[in-house]
Amino acid sequence: MLRIDDLQLFVRTADSGSLSAAARALDVSPAVASAALKRLEASLGARLLVRSTRRLRLTAEGEAYLLHARAALASLHEGAQALAGGREAISGVLQLSAPSDFGRNVLLPWLDEFQASHPQLQLRLLLGDGLTDLFRQPVDIVLRYGAPQRLEELTGHSCLRFMLAGRVHDRWCFQEGRRALTVQVSGDRVSDDADVVRRWALAGAGLAYKSWLDIADDVAAGRLQVLLSDCLGEAAPLNLLCAHRAQLSKPVRLLHEHLQVRCARLLLRAPWQGS
Repeated sequence: MLRIDDLQLFVRTADSGSLSAAARALDVSPAVASAALKRLEASLGARLLVRSTRRLRLTAEGEAYLLHARAALASLHEGAQALAGGREAISGVLQLSAPSDFGRNVLLPWLDEFQASHPQLQLRLLLGDGLTDLFRQPVDIVLRYGAPQRLEELTGHSCLRFMLAGRVHDRWCFQEGRRALTVQVSGDRVSDDADVVRRWALAGAGLAYKSWLDIADDVAAGRLQVLLSDCLGEAAPLNLLCAHRAQLSKPVRLLHEHLQVRCARLLLRAPWQGS
């Protein structure tokens, strides 16, 4: 039987790349941490972590299982919060900024769920694809993606390109097995609004290079098709940012946990998870 503390130890170790750091964070001895990891691997019948030079790194099985472990822990925490009837009420104003496409098509229903759980909390949502200055603008947190048949055939297709800060992103990066490849693409449409690029793709105007979070529902509904599914695009982690630790309020932490669960569930539906 899987133990929750073993899952916590695994996730902490994956995040830090160090078993001893994970042990310190969870206030257990290195020996206890090592035993927990071995117990989890034995329960699953798979090696999750291997040592690489000075760090522990995830195996292929570990990378796949990490998504499930995060989702499970976040769901358990969410359930505990829901059962804690005597918890303090969350109130006040929480202002956040997010990319236009992700904000309109993914984040809005998640925020509806979050606010239904915390009805005394006011949400202010700012959408846009430009950079947000956390120190100058009245924003508590920012959600942003990191900077971004054969791959070579993309050059012969009309590609829908995104422009940020005046720069057109026309060099699309991929990982095909162990081969990294950058393809210079072209097309007759460019926009500085990521949602416009998505809408063009829905209209069949060309090929788009999009985050899975942005188009997961469109793919599930059959509105969009994933091409070259064995080739991963450039990693673009979604980050929740605060200007300083003083802004890590309880509403911010709860929203972070809520969004973690939703993102993990979407990622489990990604086409490469079945490969």
